[in-house]
Order: sequence, then C-alpha cells, then structure tokens
Amino acid sequence: MLELYHNDMSSCAQKVRTALAEKGLEWTGHHLDLRAGDTLTPDYLKLNPNGVVPTLIDNDFVLIESTVINEYIDDAYPDHPLRPDDPRARAKMRLWTKKLDEGLHTHTATISAAIAFRHQQIDRPPEELARILAAMPDVAKRERRKDLIENGVHSQLFPDAIRAWDKTLGDMEDALGSSTWLAGEEFSLADIAYSPYLTRWEHLQLVGLVDKRPRLQDWFARIRSRDSYRIGLADWFSDKYLPLMEEKGLEVWPEVKKLL
Repeated sequence: MLELYHNDMSSCAQKVRTALAEKGLEWTGHHLDLRAGDTLTPDYLKLNPNGVVPTLIDNDFVLIESTVINEYIDDAYPDHPLRPDDPRARAKMRLWTKKLDEGLHTHTATISAAIAFRHQQIDRPPEELARILAAMPDVAKRERRKDLIENGVHSQLFPDAIRAWDKTLGDMEDALGSSTWLAGEEFSLADIAYSPYLTRWEHLQLVGLVDKRPRLQDWFARIRSRDSYRIGLADWFSDKYLPLMEEKGLEVWPEVKKLL
C-alpha cells in the first residue's frame, strides 16, 4: 500500500501526486498543514528528518525527496514509464530535475515567501513564530525564512531568485524549440517536475515571466490538458492561498519587472 504525506499546494508534493496519477496508482494520503508546523513534529521528523513534504511509504519502505520518489515510482511500478528509453533523452531529463534540486527549488521558496507566504506569518505572536522557526532542523533554511518574513521582496535573496528563474524559463523556451517535451519527444519526469513551478508563477501573477515565451506557453497548455495535472494539482488548489497569492503578486509585479 502506498501512503503519501503531502500538502495541497506544495510544489514537491504536486510533483509526486502527478507522477502517481500518470501511473494510475492509488494511495492513502496524510495531509499536513505547513503553516501550523505539522512537518516539524517529533513523529514526522522521524519519517522525514528534513521536516518537509512529501514523504512516500511503500509497504514500510520510507522515501523522501520528490525527485528520488518519482524515480522510485517509475522503477517500482514500470507500467506507463515516465523516463525516456533513449539514454541521451534520459540524461537530459535528469539534468532538468537536477537543476531544480540544486537551487531552483530554493529560489522558488524564496520568491513565494517574499511575495505572499510571509503575510501568513508576520501577524503571528512573536513567541509562536519564534517557536516555529526554532523547530526547523536546517539552520540555513531557518535564517532564510526569518529574513524573508521580515524583508519580503526587499530581501537580498530575492533578485537572484527571480533572475535565476527568468534564465531557466528562457532555457526551457530554447529546449522546446527542438522537441515536443523538455527531454525530447516523450513526456517525462522532467515535464512533471516543472509543471508545479509554472503553476506557481501563474498563481503569483508573474505572467510576465512566461508570456514572452510562446513555446513555453504551448507546453504549459499541453501539461494542463492532461488528467494527471487535474488530479495532482488542480484538484488540490486551496482558497487559503490563492487570493493572497494573486493580491500580493499583483502588488509586487512592477518591482519584479524592474529586476528583469
């Protein structure tokens, strides 16, 4: 039996739910409230010492890290493969997912927190916020979160994050000029991996990052037409987040535009 510890709007959880949907796999879910600190409880930290989602359990085998989870799903449940047969295309797929794990995901967290999610924290009583931050096991991540809550888009972390994603979206536009999908002619884990991030920019009203890139727009439209996008992402969109993301994204877009 597959069990998934996840969150409705977490980009990493969205990646795994989409892969499970593409495979047609059933799973039992445990939804965690990130703002309430559900991932920082002692019991959950025993499963996932990083204090993040997702965590997958497959018959007592516990696995963390969304990229690793999705490759495991494709290995353990080989029907409807999500990796290209061609070694070169498979290598391209891994390069795309590696980029996310080596900085782009952190940049996404920076942008999301600086624009919108800080507003879910700044009104907390100081002692409660201090308790939540202190429970974060990664000291560097804790300091980044504190900075972003206090400074928002004026954090020194924000400009590099925006520019890194603008460059990556340009790279995606270029790659899609010579193939249907990011890694080649086959839909793959690379396409699954990036779909939550394009969704995040849409929710944050950062459409200027995408609207100058027609091939990327077409790719994203094809992603959204798949049943797995509805099952893995759209069915989980939360009204707890979307109005805040839209409002604050529209407010800061002029500043973002200047950075670009």
